[in-house]
Amino acid sequence: MGNAFTALVGIRVPIVQAAMGGATSPAFAAAVSNAGGLGTLALGWSPPEAVRAEIRATKALTDRPFGVNLVLTQPQEERLAICLEEGVKVLSFFWGQAGPLTGRASDAGATVLHTASSADQARRSVGDGADAIVAQGWEAGGHVYGRVATLALVPAVVDAVGDLPVLAAGGIADGRGLAAALALGADGVLVGTRLWAAQEALVQPGHHRAIVETDGDGTIRTTVADIARQLPWPRGFTARIRRNAFTERWHGREAELERNVHTEGPRYRQAFQAGDPDNTGVWFGEAAGLVHAVEPAGVIVERMAAEAAERLQRCAAGG
Repeated sequence: MGNAFTALVGIRVPIVQAAMGGATSPAFAAAVSNAGGLGTLALGWSPPEAVRAEIRATKALTDRPFGVNLVLTQPQEERLAICLEEGVKVLSFFWGQAGPLTGRASDAGATVLHTASSADQARRSVGDGADAIVAQGWEAGGHVYGRVATLALVPAVVDAVGDLPVLAAGGIADGRGLAAALALGADGVLVGTRLWAAQEALVQPGHHRAIVETDGDGTIRTTVADIARQLPWPRGFTARIRRNAFTERWHGREAELERNVHTEGPRYRQAFQAGDPDNTGVWFGEAAGLVHAVEPAGVIVERMAAEAAERLQRCAAGG
């Protein structure tokens, strides 16, 4: 399973944990890294002191590489500086072009990953100096920009970036998905939904039960969760979340939700804190149909790698 990407970031298997805001933690990231993949901390909204504390806590749990994700919907210079001071070796950026942040990270010796939802975005990130590109397809959970499915997007991005490693993201939940991504020319995968259903993920039990009960058609791309949370995401960004009573009530009635957010916002937040899977946003993607149990992150990573290796060997043998 070793290749250019695993050598670049110093991991054993080409599996990267997606940065899922609110679900990641030092224990979660360390569990993925200790299993041979690359764990990730989502720190793009964290106060500076929390950024430093989470990095140090993760270092106490693993001696393997891990990454930090910083979202580009807000200034990230201070958080980036802390990451580099703390010796973080892998930085990932998303939702916008990183521009000079990429150079600062590279100059400090960090490897830079950048997520793209089109071949053109990938080319711009290469121009910024990214070391690897994450090609995120339509199927992915959470905030997604593009409208192209992973199967078509990955080879287009591979063709666009030349020799740079590419990770496939969106709809990948087992070894078959990893093997398929490698066959498309990717060097690995970034996994969100399947690892969101890890025991270490900071996810309410009711939401974990919901993903096990949901099939691949049980999600929707919408802005209603962000409206309820009063988060001003840039135009064009929607979030893939579970279809439930909340989305049925408000999807298509966004203007009315905005007018009533002073009452609906608190209801949303209360339902989320209570782990109610029906009246708040439940954040996973189309790969939910392949999730049948909540398991330790290390088990998920190790099984995915073993399944992919077996699948590739069978294909090579003509089986």
